[in-house]
Amino acid sequence: MQKKSYNTPDKTMAPPKTKIEIVNVDGGTIARSTFEPGWKWSEHIKSTADTKTCQIHHLLSVISGRLKVVMDDGTEMEISPGDVADIPAGHDAWVVGDEPVIGIDAGGLIAAKDWKI
Repeated sequence: MQKKSYNTPDKTMAPPKTKIEIVNVDGGTIARSTFEPGWKWSEHIKSTADTKTCQIHHLLSVISGRLKVVMDDGTEMEISPGDVADIPAGHDAWVVGDEPVIGIDAGGLIAAKDWKI
């Protein structure tokens, strides 16, 4: 049994309009992500990730705010509070509206924990 807190994450990444708090437990990696209004992956993360679109697979539970996701093939989805979304690699995403998006990501953040942010 193990317990950790987002109040003391193992790593925090804070590129513009973004805060990602990563917690590593024996069972894996989980993160609380906060995206401020105006945040867009292709504008705020792309240069750090050095890829055309986000190549991380996310399993995201949205706590607040709305997030628009567009896959490389043009498929679109909007995620709202209470939604759980499986988002494959190969997408762009942005905050819809004036409320920050706060989500819990239990997916592919293992790759993101090594970003130089």
